[in-house]
Amino acid sequence: MLDQPTLLIGGGMIAHDQILPTLYQMQREGRLGPITVCAQHGRTVKALAEAPALQRAFPDRSFRPLPDYTAGEGGDRQPDLYKQALAELPPRSTVVVATPDQTHYPIVMDALRADQHVVCVKPLVLDIAHSLEIEQEAQKRGLFVGVEYHKRFDPRSLLARSRAKQGLFGELRLGHAVLMEKWYYRHSNFQNWFSCDQTDSFVYIGCHYVDLVHYLTGLLPVEVSVYGVKDKFPNGVEGYLWTDARVIWSNGACLNVQNSLSFPDQAGGPNTQGMTLYFSGGEKGAWLDHSDQYRGLKYAFLENPGGAGSNAYVEPSPDYFMYQDLGGPGLVPWGYGVRSVDALVSEIQRIERETSSLEERRQALAEVDARGVLATPANSRYNELVCQAGRLSILAGGKPVRIEYDPPAVHP
Repeated sequence: MLDQPTLLIGGGMIAHDQILPTLYQMQREGRLGPITVCAQHGRTVKALAEAPALQRAFPDRSFRPLPDYTAGEGGDRQPDLYKQALAELPPRSTVVVATPDQTHYPIVMDALRADQHVVCVKPLVLDIAHSLEIEQEAQKRGLFVGVEYHKRFDPRSLLARSRAKQGLFGELRLGHAVLMEKWYYRHSNFQNWFSCDQTDSFVYIGCHYVDLVHYLTGLLPVEVSVYGVKDKFPNGVEGYLWTDARVIWSNGACLNVQNSLSFPDQAGGPNTQGMTLYFSGGEKGAWLDHSDQYRGLKYAFLENPGGAGSNAYVEPSPDYFMYQDLGGPGLVPWGYGVRSVDALVSEIQRIERETSSLEERRQALAEVDARGVLATPANSRYNELVCQAGRLSILAGGKPVRIEYDPPAVHP
């Protein structure tokens, strides 16, 4: 299994910033075979292959590009090229899907039908029917599908989860979460897919904190309302670039989530983010406050080092992802973003290593679902319900949408 190939579908920001460095490091450690990266355009894989940060960190690594820009391929858009890449993989290899939200469903289903395990960036899909279909197809074939909610692997989240399981917080009552990405996102490829009719800031960003609240408390969301403020990208495409969401939970608790692509480029941090939760138990109150944007690091350089959203004054984050110089060759990626991807891919390898039949794989997959650490279609379906409810709400001007679980459904 360790020498089987891995296919990364999508070569954009998340591939550059988190996924490919993690795969390269696993390969460097002898835990992963050859890597193929497939995108719709040759220019996308070319930019990824030639990215200075990746070349500095991994001078000894490379991937097979599709389209093969080195042979002059990829001038025209090739949206179905990934299907060729899937057909070339040995059965039960690993496919990582890192494409825009609205494209996940067909790509994941094509990967499963090609008999491949899947790791998909969040959110998995935007329609509960698609989540159920993915689970059924994976179950039929004994294949793993994992959703990459990397905040689950943040030490803050893991510490809070262990304390919550001990009953030290009590019952959630109110909460507020915020994650504002930087303004330069508007000048990226986001403007080609982040339109009002496809997605919004809550679905793309806010799903992290909805997932975390369940991860910490075990509560389920039962009602969602999302108000969106429209704004235009530089190319004129209109998107819900500012959102305010209200999520009601199964015990009556309420979480407010604010998201946007608006944090000033001239600000020091890579974004602004955090979560505050208020609890009660008996005659006492409890409190959780995660100021995730504060990293305790403040640098003032002689000059702006360059790059999107960078400044001479910075407050860098060493937690999500960073490169470390541990004596070479190259650099070593570190952070909870790395741990998240590594854990999902390693789980696929463990299942393949420790099982020898379809029934054994199904049993192993059921155990992953039950543990609840890695997000799967079965144990994190609330996320897809919230995404679908949120999309219905935002398109209706913020009207509340109810969520049900038996059977899974949303009701405007």
